[in-house]
Amino acid sequence: MCGGDATNWDEEAYRESILKERDVQSRSVFRTAWAPSSSPLNPNSLVVASSDGSISSYLTSNLLTLSSNASRGHYMSAEPDGFVKAHDGPAYDVKFYGDSEDALLVSCGDDGRIRGWKWKEFMNSDEPYLTKGKHTTSVLNLANPQHKGPWGALSPVPENNAIAMDVQGGSIFSAAGDSYAYCWDVESGKIKMVFKGHKDYLHCIASRNSASQIITGSEDGTARIWDCRSGKCIKVIDPEEKDKKSKGIISCVSCIALDTSDSWLVCGSGRNLSVWNLQASECVARMSSGASVQDVSLHNNRISAVGAEAVLSSYDINGAILSRIQIAPQSAFSVSSHPSGVISVGGYGGLVDVISQYGSHSCTFRICCL
Repeated sequence: MCGGDATNWDEEAYRESILKERDVQSRSVFRTAWAPSSSPLNPNSLVVASSDGSISSYLTSNLLTLSSNASRGHYMSAEPDGFVKAHDGPAYDVKFYGDSEDALLVSCGDDGRIRGWKWKEFMNSDEPYLTKGKHTTSVLNLANPQHKGPWGALSPVPENNAIAMDVQGGSIFSAAGDSYAYCWDVESGKIKMVFKGHKDYLHCIASRNSASQIITGSEDGTARIWDCRSGKCIKVIDPEEKDKKSKGIISCVSCIALDTSDSWLVCGSGRNLSVWNLQASECVARMSSGASVQDVSLHNNRISAVGAEAVLSSYDINGAILSRIQIAPQSAFSVSSHPSGVISVGGYGGLVDVISQYGSHSCTFRICCL
């Protein structure tokens, strides 16, 4: 005979707690981004795009305090300082349009929308966490066009998988699920140009503003460089061309990154990374990782890559391995480098790791649920 008093047992509450715990464990962070601040070498705030469609921001000072109180192996949930339910469906990317506190916080997601908020207002809301974002008004709301099919039927709105910014040109670029890249005019909210040429949906996009170009990566296994003045593709990069010829393998270009000089490009394709000198139009290095590469960053000639393993790998520009650091997410979808050298990693389980410029773990936290 078992002991215990079950007279006050709440079966419904128990079921809800189990479902909530499952939701927390299955949540994913698809993008982290460092917010602009008055001190370029001080990473003040970190913004997170989540699979529940939310965009949230966290003060690093609060995260460090939270981390110091956590026990080893136990990841505490961090309460956001700014929050909004941005998208119906997952939020895939978040970027800043501008590099000051007057910047716009811009996100995109599975619902095919691009939305933007004034960063200063987003951060200065005095609402409690549970009501944050309900009264936060977006100042930018763009929706991908639908395409006409047979008998005039409209296609579903294609998702936006990534965005890139050109503040000087007043443009936002998006990588969409219909295999097109779009250039949006921020002031008018209208499409200025459509970039057509990929054979499958787009995973990633980067803006090479110094040359008035964008670079896209696609499920079709290629990266393409586009002229923003004409809308034409001026170069096709095939990172896995040798494997396609010898083994018949096609790996999508899952992620790309440019350095601050716009001279170097890194492509992630399958389990491989390739480094390209854009001025010479040649590949200078190839590296292999232990799992599929899902995101990459390039800062101060240091390449940081994450993927379907709990490891942050770093390489120099020639492809030599510099370090392999164990991280909390078992599968990571985002790596973002701050000018100070601090790195944030986000991934499965709603987990975010912050790695110092010296390679040590500054803090690890789990994002809060709605």
